[in-house]
Amino acid sequence: MAEELKIKEGSSKEDLYLALYPQLKSLVESEEDLIANMANISSALKETFSFFWVGYYRVIGERLVLGPFQGPIACTSIAFGKGVCGNSWKEKRTIIVPDVELYPGHIACSSLSRSEIVVPVIKENKVIAVLDIDSSELDSFDEIDAVNLEKICLLL
Repeated sequence: MAEELKIKEGSSKEDLYLALYPQLKSLVESEEDLIANMANISSALKETFSFFWVGYYRVIGERLVLGPFQGPIACTSIAFGKGVCGNSWKEKRTIIVPDVELYPGHIACSSLSRSEIVVPVIKENKVIAVLDIDSSELDSFDEIDAVNLEKICLLL
């Protein structure tokens, strides 16, 4: 695959994911480095959906440490079970937050973030990272995002 996305503008969210997935699959299959693949997936998701912030936090010891991302500067370290990312890690499940101001213990890396989805990256039944996506709009994420982002995370 060339380093250029082929996405049709004006498509539905589901159609965007359907067009993006095979391109990401092709891209990561040709690269073994986890960080490089996280970087390209972050970039592709941000470019395709114009999310406010897209990136990974990697599990290092007992903390999530900032990995490849696209968007404004971010929190660099998150404890196990803290905030949306830490809870996704702890619970090994995707968490959708329609309004971050209503999420108990939300960690605000930016006041411009209004809604969020966090998807754990699981390898051999162990969370190795989480994919964190923020939107500047309320209620941006739904089951379509969850299903497709979980599928994308399996590529890693």
